[in-house]
Amino acid sequence: MEEVAPLEGVAMSQNGNSFWNGRKVFVTGATGIVGSWLVKELLARSAEVVALVLDSDPQTELYRSGSINRVHVVNGRLEDFATVERAIVGHSVDTVLHLGAQAIVDVARMSPLATFETNVRGTWNVLEVCRQHDDLVERVVIASSDKAYGDHETLPYTEDMALRPNYPYEVSKSCADLIARSYYQTYRLPVGVARCGNIYGGGDLNWTRIVPSTIRSLYHEQPPLLRSDGNFIRDYIYVKDAVGAYMALAERLDSDTVRGENFNFSSESRLTVFEIVNSICRIMGCENIRPVVLNNAKGEIRNQYLSAAKAARLLEWSATYSLDEGLRETIDWYRDFFSTNQERVAAAGHSVAARMS
Repeated sequence: MEEVAPLEGVAMSQNGNSFWNGRKVFVTGATGIVGSWLVKELLARSAEVVALVLDSDPQTELYRSGSINRVHVVNGRLEDFATVERAIVGHSVDTVLHLGAQAIVDVARMSPLATFETNVRGTWNVLEVCRQHDDLVERVVIASSDKAYGDHETLPYTEDMALRPNYPYEVSKSCADLIARSYYQTYRLPVGVARCGNIYGGGDLNWTRIVPSTIRSLYHEQPPLLRSDGNFIRDYIYVKDAVGAYMALAERLDSDTVRGENFNFSSESRLTVFEIVNSICRIMGCENIRPVVLNNAKGEIRNQYLSAAKAARLLEWSATYSLDEGLRETIDWYRDFFSTNQERVAAAGHSVAARMS
């Protein structure tokens, strides 16, 4: 099997590659932005990866990178207990990294039942399979979100704050967090919960999110569209830092101070939507293109950002990428993505013309 170098910029743990060498790791949400990069890093560290894939999409980084050809693919849904059990038991999985979710706030508002099914039922399915087969599973990481905290007047969020969700997506993440805690408290399942802010990076094909949508608009010399009034404050973390965070948490779940705990992961940057858009405009040389403010966002918390002090103290983790560094790599990914797609469209057009001539 061809060796792949570890991702440049992903902080190497104190265990280096040795921790992951030969481990059998089940990754849900493997076609998502974080899942794709996480799979790539696990393969580079010689893990044996089992990926849950609902729909194949050749445009995702999992496929574009070729990682899909180096993993065991299990097709199916998180909501189906038998599928999750087949993936974990059939492949003798010892580590579970549960990233799969319906992660779009607007979709959750429009389709709450489907969101609850995926995010809540999907999580308890994963946890229950791990409980029933604790002779196999040694550690479980649940990917959560800063949205689980809900709306607080005092910021930044710290892990001891109450969960106060209001809207469907927030509620789904809070429920998943509480279920994970109950599995630790009741059954001593070795689980940890990771709460990240807004994750950005190459491979995010959700065009409603501010970073990919802004890059796409500017690439085509069009003004970015802002769903908010531009003054909402968010916490942005580069995808490679998020990958390092999930792995750092998994590596330390044998510690009594880590098992059953929630951890915030953040670059501890606090940016308005205007600021993140202006940064992208500057890096892309498009400062003459101004955004259009739609101000039609619904059901979203106005200000959110995290403290990562607990992760620094107990996991020795910190973000390694500055905003500019992360955005430059992200913009490079999308430039290649858009140019490659244009070449494919052009090639297809020439092929059709040739057949018709």
